[in-house]
Amino acid sequence: MIKNRAPSPIGIAAAVGMIALGLALPVAAQSDGLAMLNGLTKGEWTVKHRDGSADKKICVRTGQELIQLRHSEGDCSRFVVEDAASKVTVQYTCPGNGYGRTDIRKETGGLVQIESQGIANGLPFQFAAEARRTGSC
Repeated sequence: MIKNRAPSPIGIAAAVGMIALGLALPVAAQSDGLAMLNGLTKGEWTVKHRDGSADKKICVRTGQELIQLRHSEGDCSRFVVEDAASKVTVQYTCPGNGYGRTDIRKETGGLVQIESQGIANGLPFQFAAEARRTGSC
Protein backbone atom coordinates (compact mmCIF):
# COMPACT_ATOMS: atom_id res chain seq x y z
CA MET A 1 0.00 0.00 0.00
CA ILE A 2 1.25 3.51 -0.91
CA LYS A 3 1.07 6.14 1.80
CA ASN A 4 0.28 9.77 0.95
CA ARG A 5 2.98 12.13 2.12
CA ALA A 6 2.76 15.87 2.49
CA PRO A 7 4.97 17.67 -0.03
CA SER A 8 8.21 19.01 1.40
CA PRO A 9 8.68 22.80 1.66
CA ILE A 10 11.67 22.54 -0.67
CA GLY A 11 9.58 20.71 -3.28
CA ILE A 12 6.85 23.32 -3.04
CA ALA A 13 9.38 26.17 -3.38
CA ALA A 14 10.93 24.52 -6.43
CA ALA A 15 7.53 24.02 -8.05
CA VAL A 16 6.52 27.64 -7.40
CA GLY A 17 9.84 28.84 -8.82
CA MET A 18 9.39 26.77 -11.97
CA ILE A 19 5.84 28.07 -12.43
CA ALA A 20 6.97 31.68 -11.92
CA LEU A 21 9.77 31.20 -14.42
CA GLY A 22 7.38 29.61 -16.91
CA LEU A 23 4.99 32.56 -16.59
CA ALA A 24 7.71 35.21 -16.76
CA LEU A 25 9.35 33.97 -19.94
CA PRO A 26 6.25 34.14 -22.17
CA VAL A 27 5.51 37.69 -21.03
CA ALA A 28 9.00 38.85 -21.95
CA ALA A 29 8.80 37.10 -25.32
CA GLN A 30 5.40 38.65 -26.09
CA SER A 31 6.30 42.32 -25.92
CA ASP A 32 6.03 42.74 -29.70
CA GLY A 33 2.92 40.56 -30.05
CA LEU A 34 -0.69 41.31 -30.90
CA ALA A 35 0.06 41.92 -34.57
CA MET A 36 -3.60 41.29 -35.46
CA LEU A 37 -4.67 44.26 -33.34
CA ASN A 38 -1.90 46.45 -34.72
CA GLY A 39 -3.20 45.66 -38.22
CA LEU A 40 -6.72 46.99 -37.58
CA THR A 41 -7.77 50.15 -39.41
CA LYS A 42 -7.05 53.18 -37.22
CA GLY A 43 -9.78 55.69 -36.39
CA GLU A 44 -13.08 55.97 -34.56
CA TRP A 45 -14.74 52.66 -33.74
CA THR A 46 -18.24 52.03 -32.43
CA VAL A 47 -18.71 49.16 -29.99
CA LYS A 48 -22.24 47.70 -30.10
CA HIS A 49 -23.04 45.46 -27.13
CA ARG A 50 -25.28 42.50 -27.91
CA ASP A 51 -27.23 42.99 -24.68
CA GLY A 52 -28.65 46.28 -25.94
CA SER A 53 -26.62 48.59 -23.69
CA ALA A 54 -25.51 51.93 -25.11
CA ASP A 55 -23.01 52.02 -27.96
CA LYS A 56 -19.55 53.24 -27.08
CA LYS A 57 -17.25 55.18 -29.41
CA ILE A 58 -13.51 54.86 -28.97
CA CYS A 59 -10.50 56.07 -30.89
CA VAL A 60 -8.38 53.11 -32.02
CA ARG A 61 -4.71 53.97 -32.50
CA THR A 62 -3.09 50.58 -31.81
CA GLY A 63 -6.02 48.17 -31.58
CA GLN A 64 -5.15 47.42 -27.97
CA GLU A 65 -7.81 49.93 -26.87
CA LEU A 66 -10.32 47.13 -27.50
CA ILE A 67 -8.83 44.84 -24.84
CA GLN A 68 -9.86 46.66 -21.65
CA LEU A 69 -13.26 48.16 -22.41
CA ARG A 70 -14.35 47.90 -18.75
CA HIS A 71 -10.97 48.98 -17.31
CA SER A 72 -9.80 52.26 -18.81
CA GLU A 73 -6.89 52.77 -16.41
CA GLY A 74 -3.44 52.29 -17.87
CA ASP A 75 -1.65 50.59 -14.97
CA CYS A 76 -2.99 47.10 -15.71
CA SER A 77 -0.65 44.19 -16.35
CA ARG A 78 -1.41 41.94 -19.33
CA PHE A 79 -0.72 38.36 -20.29
CA VAL A 80 -1.23 37.29 -23.90
CA VAL A 81 -2.91 33.89 -23.94
CA GLU A 82 -3.35 33.62 -27.72
CA ASP A 83 -1.88 35.75 -30.50
CA ALA A 84 -3.04 34.37 -33.86
CA ALA A 85 -3.59 35.98 -37.25
CA SER A 86 -7.32 36.44 -36.71
CA LYS A 87 -7.81 36.11 -32.94
CA VAL A 88 -6.20 37.35 -29.74
CA THR A 89 -6.94 36.47 -26.13
CA VAL A 90 -5.54 38.64 -23.35
CA GLN A 91 -5.86 38.33 -19.57
CA TYR A 92 -5.21 41.46 -17.55
CA THR A 93 -5.13 42.56 -13.93
CA CYS A 94 -5.73 46.10 -12.72
CA PRO A 95 -4.46 46.63 -9.15
CA GLY A 96 -7.33 47.73 -6.93
CA ASN A 97 -9.95 47.46 -9.68
CA GLY A 98 -10.22 43.83 -10.73
CA TYR A 99 -9.26 41.87 -13.80
CA GLY A 100 -10.54 40.60 -17.12
CA ARG A 101 -10.08 38.24 -20.01
CA THR A 102 -10.89 39.41 -23.52
CA ASP A 103 -11.17 37.48 -26.80
CA ILE A 104 -11.09 39.54 -29.99
CA ARG A 105 -11.79 37.87 -33.35
CA LYS A 106 -11.04 39.77 -36.54
CA GLU A 107 -13.51 39.58 -39.40
CA THR A 108 -11.98 42.42 -41.45
CA GLY A 109 -9.59 45.30 -40.75
CA GLY A 110 -12.59 47.36 -39.71
CA LEU A 111 -14.78 44.78 -37.95
CA VAL A 112 -14.11 42.59 -34.89
CA GLN A 113 -16.11 40.48 -32.47
CA ILE A 114 -15.32 40.92 -28.76
CA GLU A 115 -16.12 38.74 -25.76
CA SER A 116 -14.95 39.81 -22.33
CA GLN A 117 -15.52 38.87 -18.71
CA GLY A 118 -14.04 39.66 -15.33
CA ILE A 119 -14.45 41.90 -12.29
CA ALA A 120 -14.63 45.72 -12.45
CA ASN A 121 -15.35 48.02 -9.51
CA GLY A 122 -16.00 44.96 -7.34
CA LEU A 123 -18.71 43.57 -9.64
CA PRO A 124 -18.60 40.77 -12.21
CA PHE A 125 -19.12 41.57 -15.87
CA GLN A 126 -19.52 39.55 -19.04
CA PHE A 127 -20.37 40.86 -22.47
CA ALA A 128 -20.28 40.16 -26.18
CA ALA A 129 -19.97 43.02 -28.65
CA GLU A 130 -19.21 43.92 -32.22
CA ALA A 131 -16.78 46.75 -32.90
CA ARG A 132 -16.73 48.47 -36.27
CA ARG A 133 -14.69 51.35 -37.67
CA THR A 134 -17.06 54.26 -38.19
CA GLY A 135 -14.89 57.26 -38.97
CA SER A 136 -11.85 59.32 -38.08
CA CYS A 137 -10.76 60.40 -34.61
